[in-house]
Amino acid sequence: MRILVLTHEFPPVGGGGGKAAEDICRCLAKHGHEVKVLTAYLKGLPKEESLDGFQVQRISSMRRQAYRADLRAMSGYIFAGFFAGIRKMRLWRPDILHAHFAVPSGALAWLLNRLTGIPYIITAHLGDVPGGVPEKTGRWFRWIYPFTPAIWRSSAQVVAVSEFTRQLALSHYPVDIRVIPNGVDLERLNPSEIRLSQPRRLVFAGRFVPQKAPLQLVQTLAHLRDLPWTCTMLGDGPLRSEVENEVARLGLQERIRLPGWVTPEEVITEFAYSDILFMPSLSEGLSVVGVQALAMGLAIVASQIGGFLDLVDHGENGFLHVPEDREGFADSLKKLLDDPELLYQFRQNSRSKAVAFDIGQVGKSYEKVFEQVVGKQDGN
Repeated sequence: MRILVLTHEFPPVGGGGGKAAEDICRCLAKHGHEVKVLTAYLKGLPKEESLDGFQVQRISSMRRQAYRADLRAMSGYIFAGFFAGIRKMRLWRPDILHAHFAVPSGALAWLLNRLTGIPYIITAHLGDVPGGVPEKTGRWFRWIYPFTPAIWRSSAQVVAVSEFTRQLALSHYPVDIRVIPNGVDLERLNPSEIRLSQPRRLVFAGRFVPQKAPLQLVQTLAHLRDLPWTCTMLGDGPLRSEVENEVARLGLQERIRLPGWVTPEEVITEFAYSDILFMPSLSEGLSVVGVQALAMGLAIVASQIGGFLDLVDHGENGFLHVPEDREGFADSLKKLLDDPELLYQFRQNSRSKAVAFDIGQVGKSYEKVFEQVVGKQDGN
């Protein structure tokens, strides 16, 4: 099957949604499908390259930052992607289009479908759903929302990465939506042996934006300064300087490391030496770093929201709290930092739970969707 993947974020550009797209592409290529990706260009990256059996083409779209796509960059991706997509159709007619994110990739898929009739499916990652990340997308959804229902209705199938994302999408778009979680390669992400670090190592991975609550993380850890721990905050974003200032104000420069934006491989390397993933986010679809943390056998302390409900069994492999419960976050972290046996058991439980998110099964689920869609098309 020939599959053209449309996504404005693809590693090293973007966050978890782009990484999920890459993992699915790799899996589909491994299963013998011909996969090509049309994504956004960022200065310093190759315009075209081959990765693990599939092809990536990056198009100029006014994208300026790896960690952020503003409305101009997303509009630029649709515009440039339309012409690049038309060329793909003429030279290499795909059987199906797979759009990661209903906006902007879904809009591009809709345009290409109108012109060529090639069916498309959408994978919704939460930020592309109205109300999913209101502090990030609320303003521009006021302008574009009237144009989005057609994108969802015309899709041959909509997939959501979590049940939370599905329910939120259904409240706006009453279409058939099925859940296929983000996955990980359990063979590649394998800690082999779980060993506790000394002192204990915490890790955060994500954009430094209000949605991820990086300032709250620093302030919570300040209440645990009497315990032995270190923390690495992987990522970058508009709140970077505020985080640095808060770390300095609280005297945690020797405890909290800020290496900046790193590659997906460097995230996994950091996880290999960590014990606890701490994510006090305000909203999440199905956090890719959360799934990776499961595979690497990390205990998870996170917000009781979105996809974390699928990743964490409270009191078994981690703890969940409402985002505003700073005292609860601190208490849960203290329990794990104080009790090595509990921390070790939680880490073992995370690795066991990761089996449900094996990328091989995720890839097979997408294959079934593609086959159903293409089969209906051929039947017509």
